[in-house]
Amino acid sequence: MTDPDLERWRLVLGTPASAMGGLNADAARRDAALDWLYGRDGDLDRRDVRRTGGDGPSTLTTVDWLNDINQLFPQATVERLQRDAVERYEITDVVTDPEVLRTVEPNPALLRAVLQTKHLMNPEVLKLARRIVEAVVRNLLATMQTEVRAAFSGARARRPSRWKQARDFDVTRTLRANLGHYRPDEKRLYIETPHFFSRTRKHVEQWQVILLVDQSGSMVDSVIHSAVTAACLWGLPGVRTHLIAFDTEVVDLTGEVDDPVELLMKVQLGGGTDIAKAVRYGAALVEQPRRTIVAIISDFYEGGSVATLIRSVRELVEQGSKVLCLAALDSSANPAYDRDTGQRLADVGAAVGAMTPGELAAFVAEQVSR
Repeated sequence: MTDPDLERWRLVLGTPASAMGGLNADAARRDAALDWLYGRDGDLDRRDVRRTGGDGPSTLTTVDWLNDINQLFPQATVERLQRDAVERYEITDVVTDPEVLRTVEPNPALLRAVLQTKHLMNPEVLKLARRIVEAVVRNLLATMQTEVRAAFSGARARRPSRWKQARDFDVTRTLRANLGHYRPDEKRLYIETPHFFSRTRKHVEQWQVILLVDQSGSMVDSVIHSAVTAACLWGLPGVRTHLIAFDTEVVDLTGEVDDPVELLMKVQLGGGTDIAKAVRYGAALVEQPRRTIVAIISDFYEGGSVATLIRSVRELVEQGSKVLCLAALDSSANPAYDRDTGQRLADVGAAVGAMTPGELAAFVAEQVSR
């Protein structure tokens, strides 16, 4: 078979499409790798459409499968296959088998898998899994620190300066001051008095940024990005950051904010949700209400009292704090949340929506530099 489109359909459909033609050696290996994963889908049995590979090896171990997919598919497809293996089919040895962890290439899908399954790992396996966490977090930090620095770099004030440096040349003021020296016959403006400015930071008063992060299983991406965002905000002038994780209990992780890897290794995903309890804890941390941003990162499916949650948020707003109710905080910012609760929170003055980490940093920078 030489037609790439026919080959793709043959790989999608498996043995039921064998009449379309055979597969070459590499395509047969792809077929076997896909069958190893998707052949276990129970929906195929119910529809009497059994997907089986025809020409590849009959049995693959998890290590063999990971090696094969890395050789046979582009990186984006590899990450999708790994994510389906862990999240859809619960093949936990993808991130709990020591041999796999020694060889697998770290990526965001595997980071999510490690965080969701680390409670199954013995100390030796957990040590190997930490390599994945460190590698992915390092890449996220590099990207997000750039975004945060860009957001905070604009807080500058310009003042006249006697120090003459080319980079501080004030073009506008110089032109205005020397317009009387323009010579129409030569069409030239002669500069007798150049002007320069100094670059000084605006004075910024201390702001508190309190991140309340829902650590239920569905919020894993937001948990990851909240940890890295808090690390990027940590130590910035004018900003004091708190990071609080919650399910039905509240855990203050502020002491770990400067080490997002250690922080993520301590997060316990899953369990119920008591958002109101977390908001009350955050409210108790507020020192200057009008210089405080409280960001609640959750899907807002409240397991506790919705009425208490609404009342707690209203009290924060009324005292002058800025309350953000974020249904997502990750690179895609695709919100999935209880819209009824979200509307009730908006009705009492909270800003409800979703943000990327860069957008949150820009919001904080805008408030701090006012």
